[in-house]
Amino acid sequence: MNDTSTTPPRQEPVTPEGGPRYDFAAAEPRWQQAWAERACFRVDDVPTDGKPKYYVLEMFPYPSGKIHMGHVRNYTLGDVVARYKRARGFSVMHPMGWDAFGLPAENAARERGVHPAKWTYENIATMRAELRRMGLSLEWEREFATCQPEYYRHQQKLFLDFLRAGLAERKESWVNWDPVDGTVLANEQVIDGRGWRSGAPVEKKLLSQWFLSITKYAQELLDALDKMDRWPERVRLMQANWIGRSEGARLAFSLQGGGDAVEVYTTRPDTLFGMSFLAIAPEHPLAAAVAARDPKAAEFVAACRSRGTSEATIEAGEKLGYDTGLRVGHPFTAGATYPVWIANFVLMEFCTGATFGCPGHDQRDMDFARKYGLPVTPVVLPPGADPATFSLGSEAYVGPGTIFNSGFLDGLTVDAAKRAAIAKLEALGVGKGLTNWRLRDWGVSRQRYWGCPIPVIHCAACGVVPVPDEQLPVRLPDDVTFDRPGNPLDHHPSWKHVSCPTCGGPATRETDTFDTFVDSAWYFARFCSPAANVPVERAAVDHWMPVDQYIGGIEHAILHLLYSRFFTRGMKATGQISVDEPFAGLFTQGMVNHESYRSADNRWLYPEEVEKRADGTAVLRDTGEPVTVGRVEAMSKSRRNTIDPGAIIARYGADTARWFILSDNPPDRDMEWTEAGVAGAFRFTQRVFRLAEALDGVRAEMKPDGFGPAGRTLRRATHRCITALTEALEGFAFNVAVARLYELANAITEAERAAPEAGLAWARREAVEMLARLGSPMMPHLAEEVYARLFPDNGHLVAELSWPEADPALLAVESVTIAVQVGGKLRGTIEVPPDVSAAAAIAAALADGNVARALDGRTILKQIYVPNRIVNFVVAG
Repeated sequence: MNDTSTTPPRQEPVTPEGGPRYDFAAAEPRWQQAWAERACFRVDDVPTDGKPKYYVLEMFPYPSGKIHMGHVRNYTLGDVVARYKRARGFSVMHPMGWDAFGLPAENAARERGVHPAKWTYENIATMRAELRRMGLSLEWEREFATCQPEYYRHQQKLFLDFLRAGLAERKESWVNWDPVDGTVLANEQVIDGRGWRSGAPVEKKLLSQWFLSITKYAQELLDALDKMDRWPERVRLMQANWIGRSEGARLAFSLQGGGDAVEVYTTRPDTLFGMSFLAIAPEHPLAAAVAARDPKAAEFVAACRSRGTSEATIEAGEKLGYDTGLRVGHPFTAGATYPVWIANFVLMEFCTGATFGCPGHDQRDMDFARKYGLPVTPVVLPPGADPATFSLGSEAYVGPGTIFNSGFLDGLTVDAAKRAAIAKLEALGVGKGLTNWRLRDWGVSRQRYWGCPIPVIHCAACGVVPVPDEQLPVRLPDDVTFDRPGNPLDHHPSWKHVSCPTCGGPATRETDTFDTFVDSAWYFARFCSPAANVPVERAAVDHWMPVDQYIGGIEHAILHLLYSRFFTRGMKATGQISVDEPFAGLFTQGMVNHESYRSADNRWLYPEEVEKRADGTAVLRDTGEPVTVGRVEAMSKSRRNTIDPGAIIARYGADTARWFILSDNPPDRDMEWTEAGVAGAFRFTQRVFRLAEALDGVRAEMKPDGFGPAGRTLRRATHRCITALTEALEGFAFNVAVARLYELANAITEAERAAPEAGLAWARREAVEMLARLGSPMMPHLAEEVYARLFPDNGHLVAELSWPEADPALLAVESVTIAVQVGGKLRGTIEVPPDVSAAAAIAAALADGNVARALDGRTILKQIYVPNRIVNFVVAG
């Protein structure tokens, strides 16, 4: 049976055991309205209150239609930080916006006949409403969407500033081209050599495109990583690897029979004597020359152009080549020549588009050589190996060693050989030492409609002409159609036809739009002054930037963050901003996972359709048919192992969803969403409310002069919780903070059971108040409800209160537990005041019944006391 449903079954609100208590459905909207009316989360663009600033930002969402649990986790984490820092006395900016351009909206237009703008704005409205229900302390007054002309007007201005500053240029590059859809494809959109949507064979095409000159900052971007101590180490490593600084040599191989030499960059000049072949990219000019006269070469090049160009795609694919029949000489060995192959694993965009193959010490080259029967000559001898017998099979040797089989390099270490080889190349005039970068300039041209128009005009007489600033924004036309392949801007009858701003002659607009990574490369700066008539108001951006805490997924660890770091430097170079780095602190949260389920006919099932039985089996809730339970994995729409946050909030409340998201695991690790876990979180919210409800008949009185034993114990637990929870929040250990609040709730429950005594009621009220206030960053609605129940007449909101401070006197330890040994064996423990004297500790140990029995009839030779830790009696016999 074909299942075409896309919406999980609806669930009814849950009723707590023992009847309704905390009515979250009524309370949560009420407190959200109170926060809005009191403008609790609003700050000025340029504050004058003298408070220290704290800018909290989560990576803004793409408006795909509905929020998912990844959103809930991301924005809950940020909200905890924002609420906590605000209570600590900071002026906190916590804005929200929408990364609203992108291909999904254009695909929706083609598939459903709805305009991308309509689809996008409807999705924004849906997601905004869902996020508001979460009770996030967002300043919605700063909201914008990147598809609004009021935003992308300023993006166009920044691009023109970059162009004038030499940070943008137009040049040719090879792209994946879908000839049916008439658009450039990302490598991920090329599947088995075909376009992901059209199914047409993909071509490699040389196009003129716009690039931002990120490579001009390569060294600076790399060096700055060492100073970014509030970024995860693995993210810094990923960025360093992507920037990819390498030391090597650029050298020329002479082409036998004449012609231009073939230039190569290598990081391993020490292995030149192990050369077996020279490989060139299918797009290399020499490959084109060979293909022009050799039909088989042309066929091979065409086949290579139907594959993706990403390093990952190439690395995973079969290594294929075509022998051109050409040969090159060796820079060090007179008379030696080597074949030139066109190889599908060589990228034209990497340095020169050519490489020499040394199969003995590069696994990719080894695979290629073994496939085509090319010689393998080892030139690096592993430590302890015999040069007379050392040989290689199918595995290249990539470890350390001594150079051999290499003439003047023999006997040198790898590093020494690199230096010697470069010196020789330079002396011969055929090469030189060179620092190279894996990082490439950022290609920002996209052949699609739903993106920010690139503000340039093409004139036959004047060339590329920037759109004058006073004509910005270049707006997207609304009257476009999606009934034919390609870019609708190319097909529009009038939009692209304009007069040249310089000569007045006929000209055409640039019809490419910006990569959406451009939209997200500076949005954080725009939030500082979202209504300004310039890209950023300098006083505002200088006050708020950099972002103090940025939160998002690890999947954005490279491109988004790297592009943002570059863009900030570009804005500084053009006088827009004063900082180099946009994000002072970075936190990457883990995924939200769930079991997956399949029916007997192999359909994926929503969790709501499945009933888990006590014996561990699972069945379809409606029919009782058996269900196969799959592994716990990242929530995915395709596998239907998703949980709808809207349904969870409707059934359990926003605070329950927030609490469970925070409680399960450290926030940087993956977590599993379980029904039992969220039900447990709901029960805790009800328990907290009942703790407050139990105080309804207890009057708010002045702090008493003294407390009984139960009251003192509870007050110590309360103030230790303040300290421990504060430390946990400062360290992003939110699951630890949750655990501390569970402990405080347990301590309050114990105090409820105690016999009445002086001060106990006051201590209980204090503890419940602290439970609410300390829990407010995590469960803000419940905190307000509890606080209002305790103090119905004071008119304050928890969101406006300062963070509690622990009483140092209540943090002091009143007693320590000391082990008592007799003859080296533990015989008992004693409770004594901290730092008690040796005489008092020994006396207390001797008075212990177990110790006394162990010493009975034995002679004490020596008494040893280690303060606050141990008493040991050394005995005879």
